[in-house]
Amino acid sequence: MIVPLMEAVADTCGGKAGALGALLRAGLPVPDGFVVSFAAYLDAVRDPDLGRFAGRPDDPDAIRQAIEARPVHATVIDALGRALDELGDPPVAVRSSAANEDTGQASAAGQHESFLAVHGVSEVAEAVRACWASLFSPRAVDYRDASVRADQPSDDLMMAVIVQRHLDAEASGVMFTPADPDDPTRIEASWGLGPSVVEGKVTPDAYRVTGDRSVTRAVADKRTRLDRRGTRLVIRDVPTRIRNQPAIDDATATRLAGLGKEIAALLGGPQDIEWAIADGRTWILQARPVTAAPPPASPRGTCDTPAAALTGTPGSRGIVTGIARIVRGPGDFARVRPGDILVCPFTDPAWTPLLRIAAGVVTETGGVLSHAAIVAREHAIPAVLGVPDATGRLHDDTVITVDGTTGTVTATNA
Repeated sequence: MIVPLMEAVADTCGGKAGALGALLRAGLPVPDGFVVSFAAYLDAVRDPDLGRFAGRPDDPDAIRQAIEARPVHATVIDALGRALDELGDPPVAVRSSAANEDTGQASAAGQHESFLAVHGVSEVAEAVRACWASLFSPRAVDYRDASVRADQPSDDLMMAVIVQRHLDAEASGVMFTPADPDDPTRIEASWGLGPSVVEGKVTPDAYRVTGDRSVTRAVADKRTRLDRRGTRLVIRDVPTRIRNQPAIDDATATRLAGLGKEIAALLGGPQDIEWAIADGRTWILQARPVTAAPPPASPRGTCDTPAAALTGTPGSRGIVTGIARIVRGPGDFARVRPGDILVCPFTDPAWTPLLRIAAGVVTETGGVLSHAAIVAREHAIPAVLGVPDATGRLHDDTVITVDGTTGTVTATNA
């Protein structure tokens, strides 16, 4: 039921945990922890009160509500308590590791629940249950409908849960290793905990590290950061004096690229890697195959860019023309029609169903390695990220053209 993370393999613990287990066995810097395996999840859904749903994903809302309503079994809580005691009962990160998640075909980036700064066995048990239930959340179901083979067996729907020491990161981010060794490793970094970068809530610094260890970087205006305060996560303003300072130096970027090369060789292909720096030490938090490579980096604006164009970061290749739809939150979802182009401050993972009907995406913040950009590329939707004040400069019902390869957005009528 409980598997040390060092011993985790994909068949019993899911792809995310399996990759971390492989990295630990290779001696790479991964925070210690354990996995609540598929067996515990299967025991839960085979409970008499839930058994009628087992293997029947045709009513996901009912399955999710049943899991949420049922307390975690005492045997699971006892096992969690013992495993947490062995770690010293620190604050932990609780993260999903589903079957068919983090594969080369579908990343499921941001589609299942993860929790940081969780402390105590009862809170960890609640987070585990929330991860189980998130297998049947609307966004996860919609993502599977769009991304996974139509003939996927229903008994492949299983959820393991990773429990690891929480790291109070000074800086964190994402790294993509290249398929071609002549291409650069791409790194995005910001202050504080990683969700700011992976969820696209801040525009991160962008680094490119080539094989000869030369580093180029574009430093962003990083206005906010996410940190732990006790068992809460808080968003804080970044002091003005460091907002435009690089979150990592060139030596750290080079060291990260070296780790990325080692991880790609170990796991057998280009990797999407989440990392953090805590107490001056670099840690690896996740590694999964790159499902869709980002467009080549392009400078913001060129001599060919129309004067009226808005410029941002190229996030997903392609050009599309459509109706702009300003989306600031769930209250605007019902206004989105097939073929609209989403214009939003950032895209939360809960917005994934919109990416199935939208023709393109424009955001005010976020980087090319964020979850929203990854899902846009998997769905082949042009995306431009980090366009300042896009929701104020563009308007509903305006026809706009989004070029996700060059990073430009042009209004074609008033």
